[in-house]
Amino acid sequence: MYAIIRTGGKQYRAEVGKTLQVEKLPYAVGEKLEFKDVLLVSGEEGLLIPNKEKGEVRVKGTVTGQGKRPKIIVFKYKPKKGYHRKLGHRQLFTEVRVDEISIPGKSTKAKEEKKEEKEKGG
Repeated sequence: MYAIIRTGGKQYRAEVGKTLQVEKLPYAVGEKLEFKDVLLVSGEEGLLIPNKEKGEVRVKGTVTGQGKRPKIIVFKYKPKKGYHRKLGHRQLFTEVRVDEISIPGKSTKAKEEKKEEKEKGG
């Protein structure tokens, strides 16, 4: 099961147990957070497009780190004019581990734990 979420003006595919690097969020390492802007959920029943009438689908996660992406160099140059500028930029990100995708009346957390137990046992 996976969900498509929107945060920081970008869309991400969130699966339970996976880690995402999203745009910088104001949370400390170890804090829990919840993404309310869920665009699509895919599961055993097929695709589900969340709406307000059926209830809100939420993706819950835990912040595992904060960091910076590799530096991007921007070099501006105009020939024969003696103009050149060198700029660098490192984008900040927040690393989030997806813990649960909750659909009204259902929860993926319990299902995922049952699957793991079956795999270990058999």
